[in-house]
Amino acid sequence: MIVREGDRLVVSGRLTMSTVPELYEVGLQQLDKEDLLVDFSKVEAVDSAAVSMLLCWARAAEARQRSLRVTGLSDDLLSLANLYGVAEMLPQ
Repeated sequence: MIVREGDRLVVSGRLTMSTVPELYEVGLQQLDKEDLLVDFSKVEAVDSAAVSMLLCWARAAEARQRSLRVTGLSDDLLSLANLYGVAEMLPQ
């Protein structure tokens, strides 16, 4: 789930193959409107789809000339990104 809290989007729940497609689209819609600060501190579980979503959002933000900042990335997500060799490509 993604909800707006003030000036940020808060992602919660599970970021997995079954949930990411819908969440990805919500993020893209928001990037069409504004720069984003996305908080992942309420995410309960991740798989490789979460890493893919973040990388795709980063590419979309760049293409739209938008700023994408993230906070609260879990150790699990960062570990997957390191495993795949893409940690340095994640938005900060």
